[in-house]
Amino acid sequence: MRLKDRVALITGGAQGIGREIALTFASEGADIVVGDINLDKAIKAQADIEALGRKALALELDVTDYAKLTQGINKILDKFKKVDILVNNAGITKDNLILRMGDAEWDAVIGVNLKGTFNCTKAVSRLMIKQRYGKIINVASIIGIIGNAGQANYSASKAGIIALTKSAAKELASRNINVNAVAPGFIQTEMTARLPEDLKQKMQEAIPLGRFGSPVDVAAVCVFLASEEASYITGQTIIVDGGMVMV
Repeated sequence: MRLKDRVALITGGAQGIGREIALTFASEGADIVVGDINLDKAIKAQADIEALGRKALALELDVTDYAKLTQGINKILDKFKKVDILVNNAGITKDNLILRMGDAEWDAVIGVNLKGTFNCTKAVSRLMIKQRYGKIINVASIIGIIGNAGQANYSASKAGIIALTKSAAKELASRNINVNAVAPGFIQTEMTARLPEDLKQKMQEAIPLGRFGSPVDVAAVCVFLASEEASYITGQTIIVDGGMVMV
């Protein structure tokens, strides 16, 4: 129960890695706000969290809209009175080659992934500064470190998250707020399940541990960073990729 009675807001928390983080945090004693653009899935996640014996709130959340985001924060305060942990997990992809990528594809990915992380950090850190306590965990990607053909928008957004993590860590450290990032590699999700078998085999061959990760692998690192065990760690990016990228 490393997160006992903490309140955690997880953006994009209704599915995939975000949902696993939400459930893992709840199993460690936290009460959870499931923020997601898909309210129906957020409500289902809320029910699963409550089944674990923790309080939960499903919140329709558009991280690109700061005004609506602050309204959501007020709903959280009405129910929980505080926010101890923020996990900026919401993210999208719109892949294309640079020469074919339109403004809409670029702007959408930067808007959700990078600006969304900025918006949530800005809104929640105001509360954490008053509390003089907080843990912010940003979900980046190894693609933000090594790049990837066809993902200029996604890689730029994730690289930006890593840089934002460092700046926020320096700004907020004096208020007892830790800011770190997690950079997953190839994780078993619905998206990777749809990849052709030959491509998945090629990916696995590039991973020294010889397998894809699972959402649990990412969630475990997030629990550590959200706990007091990581109280002397800030401004760091922890790579969770089976050894594919070593820096």
